[in-house]
Amino acid sequence: MSNEIHPPQTALKFEVTVQEHGVVEFSIPFSPGAKLAVYVVEENDAAADLIAASQSTLDFWDNSFDDEDWND
Repeated sequence: MSNEIHPPQTALKFEVTVQEHGVVEFSIPFSPGAKLAVYVVEENDAAADLIAASQSTLDFWDNSFDDEDWND
């Protein structure tokens, strides 16, 4: 396992339909030769929950009142 620190990444979401022979096409805003990691998830209720969780932030937990209560 690598201990590399990676900078924050912006996720792009594409809603596409699989065409004949399993073909999926879409245009992306990256230069030719860019290295990408692609995750494919079938859209269903479980995927919606996963996407919602990944889009949430930790700002809720970053508040001084809560910190004071928990640290007491």
